[in-house]
Amino acid sequence: MIVQAPLSQTWDLDVFFPGGSDSPEFRAFLDDLAARVADLKQRLEAAQVPQSPAELDAWAPLLTEFQDVARHLRQAGAFISCLTAQSMADQGAKLLEGRLSQIRAAAGNATTLMDHQISQLPEDVFTALVERPDFAGIAYPLRERRARAAMRMDPQRESLAGDLAVDGYHAWGRLYDELVARIQIPWEEGGKTVHLSAGQAFNRMHDPDRAVRAELFARWEKAWGEQAELIGAALNHLAGFRIQLYKHRGWDSILSEPLETNRMKPETLDVMWAVIDRNKEIFVEFLNRKAKLLGLEKLAWYDVDAPLGGSSTKVTYDEAAAFIVEHFGRFSPDMARFAEQAFANRWIEAEDRPGKRPGGFCTSFPLSHQSRIFMTFGGTLDNVSTLAHELGHAYHQSVMNDLPQMAQGYAMNVAETASTFAELLVSDAALKAAGSDEERLTLLAGKAERAVAFFMNIHARFLFETRFYAERHKGLLPVARLNQLMVEAQKEAYRDALSEYHPHFWASKLHFYITGQPFYNFPYTFGFLFSSGVYARAVAEGPSFARRYVDLLRDTGRMRVEDLAAKHLGVDLTKPDFWQQAVDVSVADVKQFLALTENR
Repeated sequence: MIVQAPLSQTWDLDVFFPGGSDSPEFRAFLDDLAARVADLKQRLEAAQVPQSPAELDAWAPLLTEFQDVARHLRQAGAFISCLTAQSMADQGAKLLEGRLSQIRAAAGNATTLMDHQISQLPEDVFTALVERPDFAGIAYPLRERRARAAMRMDPQRESLAGDLAVDGYHAWGRLYDELVARIQIPWEEGGKTVHLSAGQAFNRMHDPDRAVRAELFARWEKAWGEQAELIGAALNHLAGFRIQLYKHRGWDSILSEPLETNRMKPETLDVMWAVIDRNKEIFVEFLNRKAKLLGLEKLAWYDVDAPLGGSSTKVTYDEAAAFIVEHFGRFSPDMARFAEQAFANRWIEAEDRPGKRPGGFCTSFPLSHQSRIFMTFGGTLDNVSTLAHELGHAYHQSVMNDLPQMAQGYAMNVAETASTFAELLVSDAALKAAGSDEERLTLLAGKAERAVAFFMNIHARFLFETRFYAERHKGLLPVARLNQLMVEAQKEAYRDALSEYHPHFWASKLHFYITGQPFYNFPYTFGFLFSSGVYARAVAEGPSFARRYVDLLRDTGRMRVEDLAAKHLGVDLTKPDFWQQAVDVSVADVKQFLALTENR
C-alpha cells in the first residue's frame, strides 16, 4: 500500500460545515440541536416512569431520541474543538463554544432526568427493556447508567449543578485556553526575533543543541510563570468545584469519579502503580546512561527526550505517512487501508504554523463516520509516534461506528489502548528494519523515553494531583506551593534522577484543565501497559490476532476493564502478574539499549 505524495497537512472541515466558525449551516445545526434538547427535556419531564413492560412502548422512543441527540452533540463538539485548536485566535469559534456549553448544560439536565427514570424502573420492567431487540445492544451501558444514577444527587440538584457549571466549572477550563492562547515565547531565528506559540515552542524543545534546549526551556518556564497567578486561580477553582460537588454526592474519595469513569477498580490502579514503582531502577539506569552519552552528569528536564548524537533524525510528513501505513499493514491490512483513507481525505491537521493549540488529539464525527486528527508536525520521530498514536484512536472509533451510540462510550483508559498499540506497531517494526546500530539506538531510545513518560512523567502528574487535592480541601494553594508540589512529585516519580525539574509543569499541561475528564493522567499509563499486554499477545499469535483485536476494541464500550481483560486476554488486572509482563516489554527495550551503549 502506497500513500500518494505530496500530502496536504491541513484538514478538511468544510465537508461537515462549510465556512468554519462563520458557517451558516453550523449555526442552523446548533439551533436545531438546542430545540431538540429542549423538546427532549420537556418530554422527559412530562413522562411517567413505566411501571409494567406494557408501558415501555410509550417511553422507549425517548431513549431512542436521547441517543440520537447525543450523536448530534458529539458532532457539534468535534467541529468546535477542531476550530478552536486550529486557531486559538478564532473569536467566532470561542463564541460557538460558549453556545454549545449552554446546549450541553441543557442536555445534561435531560441526561439527569433520563438516568433517574432508568434507575426508577421496576426490576421486571428494566429487564424487559434490555431484552427488547432495539435496546439489547446497549444492555450494559443501561445497567451502568442505572447504577451510577444511585450514586448522584436527586435530579433537581444535579440539574442545578450542571447549570451552574457552565459559567463556573467549565468557564475556568475555557479561561485556561484563553491564557494559553496568550503565550508568546520570543525566539531568534534567521537573524530576527519571532514569537512562538506554546505548540511551536514545545516542538522545538527536542533540538539536538543543548544550549538551545536550555535557553528555550528557560523562556518556556518564564512564559508560564508570567501567567501562573491566573492559571493557578483556574486550577484552584476547578478543584474547588469538584470537591464541593463530590461532597454533596456523598463521594468520599477524589478518585471516585475518575475510577468509575474509567470502569476500573481501585485495586487495579493500586497494583499497576505498585508494579511500576518496583521496576523503576532500570529506567533510572537508562536516564543515567543517556546522560553519560550526552556528556552530562545528570539529565535536566529538557534533556529527557533530547536526541542522541550531533543531529536529530528528520522525517518529512509524506515519509511519516508512508512509514505508518506500511507498518500498520504488517499487522492488519484493514488498519493500513484506514490510515491511507485518513491521509488521502485530509482527516489530519499537521501543519507547523503559529496560533495553533499545543498538543494533539483525535475527535470523531459520529454522524459522518469520520474522525479528525490534530497535531503540529515538526519532522521528529516523536511526531511520527504522535501521528500513529492519534490514528490508533481514529481506527478504534471506526470499528465501533456501526454500534449503538451508548455502546460506543469507551473510557479514556481503554481508548489509550488502541492509540498506544498503534505506536508499538510502528516503533517495533521500525526497530526490526533498522539498518545500523545508530538507527537502532535512536529507535530504542525513543521507546525507552516513551516508557519513562508513562512510568515517571505521568506518575508525577498523578502524585501532584492527588496531593494538590488533599491540600485543596483546606483552602486555595498559592503558586509557590503548586510549584513546590510539582517538583516534589517529579523528584519522587523520577527517583531524583534529574538535575533540573519543571516547576510550572502544572501550568503548561493542558490535561489538568480538561473539565470533561478528571485526573487526565493514569488512563494514559493504563493504556500503555494494557496495550503492551495486548501487543505481546498479538506477537505471540501472529496475524490471526487482528480479528480478535477488533473484537476487543468493540467491547471497550460495554464492559468494565477487568472483565474486558478476563474475556479477551484471560488475565486478572487486580493481580500483579499481567502488569509485570506488560512492564517487561519496556524493560526488554531498555536492556537492549544498555547493551548497545555499554562501551560508548
